[in-house]
Amino acid sequence: MRSIWNGNISFGLVSIPIKMYPATEDHSISFRQIHTRDSGRIRYRKVCELEDEPVETSEIGRAYEDADGALIPITDEDMTALALPTTHTLEIEAFVSASEIDPLQMGDAYYLGTGGAAAAKPYTLLREALKRSQKVAIAKYAHRGRERLGVLRVVDDTLALHRLVWPDEVRESTGVAPKEKVTVKPAELDLADTLMETLGEVDLGDLRDEYHEALEELVAAKMSGAVPVAEPGEQPAGAQVVDLVAALQESVRSARRARGEEEAGEEGAEREKATVTHLRGRKKAAAKQAPEKPEKPEKAEKPEKPEKKAAARKAPAKKAAAAKKSPAGRKKTAGARKSGTTSAEEAAQEPTEKTAEKAAGKKTGAKHAAGKKTAAKKTTAKKQPGKRDTRTAS
Repeated sequence: MRSIWNGNISFGLVSIPIKMYPATEDHSISFRQIHTRDSGRIRYRKVCELEDEPVETSEIGRAYEDADGALIPITDEDMTALALPTTHTLEIEAFVSASEIDPLQMGDAYYLGTGGAAAAKPYTLLREALKRSQKVAIAKYAHRGRERLGVLRVVDDTLALHRLVWPDEVRESTGVAPKEKVTVKPAELDLADTLMETLGEVDLGDLRDEYHEALEELVAAKMSGAVPVAEPGEQPAGAQVVDLVAALQESVRSARRARGEEEAGEEGAEREKATVTHLRGRKKAAAKQAPEKPEKPEKAEKPEKPEKKAAARKAPAKKAAAAKKSPAGRKKTAGARKSGTTSAEEAAQEPTEKTAEKAAGKKTGAKHAAGKKTAAKKTTAKKQPGKRDTRTAS
């Protein structure tokens, strides 16, 4: 790798010889200008306006043009005579936290290597000090005709320099933000959060310049004599947003499809719906089948206890006795036999049978009492014949 700048890092009284190397490279494909009619190449030549002739590079100098258009020559000797400590030195000014650096100030990046074997020890000392303090160094240096601001930090085991623009070179953002007053709803924020979570994180090493790859394929096809066929790509959506919520929802679905998560998401949603339906169906089925559980059988299916069975056996005997004494008892006993033999029905009929038996007993008692009265009257009439005659005679 070829160095583009040589100098020293000034770290207090410590001087570290270094060489500067580009940390990035440009992979863009460059084109030449041609004449479309005959494919002749278009070239730019440096011509002197006064002589109207081409000038060699060694004869070209620099000058400053003032407001009136006058040119003031600046020679190499003038540039060398500038009293700047940063002409060939990277002067460290302070150490700050990396969070204090505004990303808007970040520019080109460079690697700093040692300028000799003697620089290894102080180079390593500065690197380890930056690692342990977790800070970066702010430095000034002169490069490409001007003094610049930079930040030193550690990348792996190498010191890296990021060029910073001066604070007064950062423009204000006044007037750039929309002036219209709008209100963002919580639902829209939730969808935006969902979209951010769906897109997730990415490894920057996996990202590639697809436009550059397409250009390379186009150039390769033209060089081989083939006619490139443009494949239809997705047309970008319009800039006008009609429904922000719908656009966010579609963005979430598109991001899931791009990651291959659409099918998994749909299956998960169907699984959730099926689970809910299954739980509801299970509750309804349980409510319908509750009477059929073996733990809670119906009263009609309960097995009768021995005492109830004994009472049920005695009941027909009483019914038979009652049926002999009273016709009503016979009818009720016959009706009870036809209605069923469950313990509940027998228990309901027992009071009726007892009532019938009592009523039959009362009727029989009344007949016996009536018979006794009649016999007593006849006996009295036989014992007193004179009185009857007297009453008859009178």
